[in-house]
Amino acid sequence: MLGFKIKRQTKQQKKPEKALPEDQAKLKQWQEGVVRLKDILAPAAFSVSTKYVEIDGKFATTLFVTAYPRYLETNWLSPIVNFDVEFDMGMFVYPQDSATILRQLKKQITQVSASIIMRTEKGKVRDPQLETAYRDIEELRDRLVQGTERFFQLSLYLTLYADSQEELEETVGQIEVLLEGRLVYIKPAIFQMKEGFFSTIPLGQDKLARTTNMSSSSLSTTFPFVSSDLSSSNGILFGINLHNNSLILFDRFSLGNANMVIFAKSGAGKSYAVKLEILRQLMFDTEVIVIDPEKEYRYLSDSVGGAYLRIATASDHRINPFDLPELGEEDEPETVLRENITRLIGLVSLMAGGFSPEENSVVDKALWETYALKDITKGIRWTKPEVPTLQDFYNIVGDMEGGANIALRIERFVEGTFAGVFNRPTNIDLDNQLVVFNVRDMEEELRPLAMYVVLGFIWNKVRSSLKKRILVVDEAWVMMQHEESAKFMFSIAKRARKYYLGVTTITQDIQDFLDSKYGKPIVTNSSLQLLLRQSPAAIDLLADVFYLTDHEKFRLLESDVGEGILFAGLKHVAIKVVASYAEDQVITSDPQQVLAIEAAKREMAAN
Repeated sequence: MLGFKIKRQTKQQKKPEKALPEDQAKLKQWQEGVVRLKDILAPAAFSVSTKYVEIDGKFATTLFVTAYPRYLETNWLSPIVNFDVEFDMGMFVYPQDSATILRQLKKQITQVSASIIMRTEKGKVRDPQLETAYRDIEELRDRLVQGTERFFQLSLYLTLYADSQEELEETVGQIEVLLEGRLVYIKPAIFQMKEGFFSTIPLGQDKLARTTNMSSSSLSTTFPFVSSDLSSSNGILFGINLHNNSLILFDRFSLGNANMVIFAKSGAGKSYAVKLEILRQLMFDTEVIVIDPEKEYRYLSDSVGGAYLRIATASDHRINPFDLPELGEEDEPETVLRENITRLIGLVSLMAGGFSPEENSVVDKALWETYALKDITKGIRWTKPEVPTLQDFYNIVGDMEGGANIALRIERFVEGTFAGVFNRPTNIDLDNQLVVFNVRDMEEELRPLAMYVVLGFIWNKVRSSLKKRILVVDEAWVMMQHEESAKFMFSIAKRARKYYLGVTTITQDIQDFLDSKYGKPIVTNSSLQLLLRQSPAAIDLLADVFYLTDHEKFRLLESDVGEGILFAGLKHVAIKVVASYAEDQVITSDPQQVLAIEAAKREMAAN
């Protein structure tokens, strides 16, 4: 009965078999019309040659490691992982049974021992290689028995990519030099390029099976967890690490000092990067003061409720360069007054176009007498004193022997064309988390003076109260054109750390900045240096100052807007500055985008 039923079912199944090829054809046709994940991921073309594979016009070749030195140092793979080329790495580790390895090692030690004995009996000179092999095998046997070592087999493959065969061959040569310098030897997977390519993509398949014996201690040195990294558990996001797509997240105040210099050509995104950092620092209660020579920080200041102060001949905002800082309990009045007078000598020198040694002495004496006019002397502690002005100094120096010529040279700042800019009492304050000084509308001749006076005013405020602050000096090359202002700038950068201040110096005129004798010292006194896209005329100078490799020079010449190299202490990584949409709307400097945002605001207001 059971057999009959089976027979009947067999008969019933015969009819569909005739139509089966037709059903299979329809099924195949339906399956061809279904889009699968592999259809999306697969390249349009894949060509396999003897020494490389070609994928959509991209050339790739696979290398495998054939031999390692007797000793491997930690991080030996670091230069490869951080090498500035496109590549994939495949690493396969196969654990081995210790008992089996011990038996094989016992045979090896017997053979090596016999060879040593035979050479000794024949009176031959000892063979260092045999003796070294004997000691290594015995040491490995001891550790395997004690359980302090395990035995593994390792396969290590590299697939390099390039846009042409010539570039690919050059990259292979560079990798060979890097590895052979560490006595690690590699070979191309000739006639097995397809298998090599599949061994390095994330499939977990070792198609080449080129293994090398290793103990656990040797194997531990090969793990490539040594990529350039600038991340910490606190701080702000500076950008994306282009080496490994990790986040560059750290606190600049945790470094030796919080100073930063930014070098970039016009349009490379330096102001954009600084404004993005300012926006993020404000969220951590950091006070930020900006000297803005091009009115680029106005919209940022308005967006966060900051103070925007216009320093110009026709402006109502005034700063008296003779202002004094508030004295702390440990401050000596004489020391503070002497420092302020030293700064004022530099300012008057800028106004007068320089001094002779005799004139320098006259100005020094006149400044002391100017403060004494308001009862501010060496031994008196002041509290909100009535300070003199440039007018008082002008009157005093003009009546001194040898001072008439000095008074004549600074007269235009007191009673002439520029009267009222630097000889009035201060009517501004820094009681805001973000304060921006706009000096764009200041005459070109007065701009270095204005920046000098603003820096002096800021420095007095920094000295008066200890707070976490950042001072941003945009277009700092203007200050570096004159020795007195460059010297003052360097003095602030050098002493900023003691007052919890980080100075950010930005410039696009790298030649003028570094030609100053204070330019390079400012760089060396900055724990952070950000290099964005550079012009060919400046790249060699930067390479000498920052010891850039050829690959780093090429990166700076060809990088996109907002991309470059960030140096932080002893580390440096390739960075891409990335902002969210909301941040971008606040900090953008692109004229086209700014006009579009303003038009959108007007349209919203009209509706």
